[in-house]
Amino acid sequence: MILDRYILRSIIGAVLLVLAVLLALGALFTFIQQQDDIGVGTYHATDAMLYTLLGMPQQFFEMLPIAALIGSLLGLGSLARGSELTVMRASGVSVARVALSAAIAGLALTVLAVGIGEYLAPPMQKLARQVKAFGKFENVSFSGGGAWVRDGDLLLNVEQQSGAGEFGGMLVFELTRDNRLAALGRASRARATGEDSWLLEDYAESRFAGDYVNGRHAATRELTSSIGGSFLGITISQPKDIELRSLWRVVRGFAGVGIDVRPYEFAFWSRVARTVAIVFAVLLAVPFVFGPLRGSGTGARTLVGLLIGIVFFLAQRMLESGAIVFDVSPVLLACLPTLCLALVSLVLIARTR
Repeated sequence: MILDRYILRSIIGAVLLVLAVLLALGALFTFIQQQDDIGVGTYHATDAMLYTLLGMPQQFFEMLPIAALIGSLLGLGSLARGSELTVMRASGVSVARVALSAAIAGLALTVLAVGIGEYLAPPMQKLARQVKAFGKFENVSFSGGGAWVRDGDLLLNVEQQSGAGEFGGMLVFELTRDNRLAALGRASRARATGEDSWLLEDYAESRFAGDYVNGRHAATRELTSSIGGSFLGITISQPKDIELRSLWRVVRGFAGVGIDVRPYEFAFWSRVARTVAIVFAVLLAVPFVFGPLRGSGTGARTLVGLLIGIVFFLAQRMLESGAIVFDVSPVLLACLPTLCLALVSLVLIARTR
């Protein structure tokens, strides 16, 4: 329908414009954060710029709900300022019909978010981590789903099976001065305790001595290595950066085996809820432009959108901490901000005349 296409074009055009501004600011802040790492190893300004550019699809996915709200306020606000919404109402078009057209725009943005968040952002983010790791650390390679690094007489492998390397543990190869294998160890989980130390849990080791092999098992082992927490932060995917299908495999694969999967379960449902929230963020703009922001300017609409978006973002971060610290359902906490946003949007639309 002509009305749907017109409203869709107005909303999506404004959303993409807002996204361009937010992405430019996000890229600038990311590049500034890389200044402390420039000069470490062979990591130069060009590598920092490449790292920043490769991380932009992930920023696009994370900023889209806020951009959808601000863009919808601006897009529909421009129609209200030009009295086009008034003409639509005078022609018999109800608020619910306008909201339906806005929802179609929200669904189109949701499809865009799924495509970028599931298929473009994760591999680009992984490539960004590799660029930084290759620049900052020598003798690093990525193969077989994990990161390999040579540190003196140690050869370490931080595993990243199913995109969840924190559960994959670590392989430790100890070499002699003539590069012969002296010992082989494996930890089911590895945790960086400092810039030059690791805590290896459930550690099993085989040490080679002539024609004999001596085996031992320990609950933990402290490993000193120049490749510490900073390397782990570069090579390992954070739960929020992992695509839905990999998160689902992690939750199903490690549930019931004594491993805490709540951060990954929360990340899964939070990713789903954040994507669905795009539709309700667009819908929330409808009662505002028909109500208190009908005669307001661009600045007022932008400010309102930013305030609501910041509240939504902070609520997600606070609930993420609650899901890990407290014994509360990750599903409920992950979906709570989106449920509140949906409830407020639908109630305000129903009350708009």
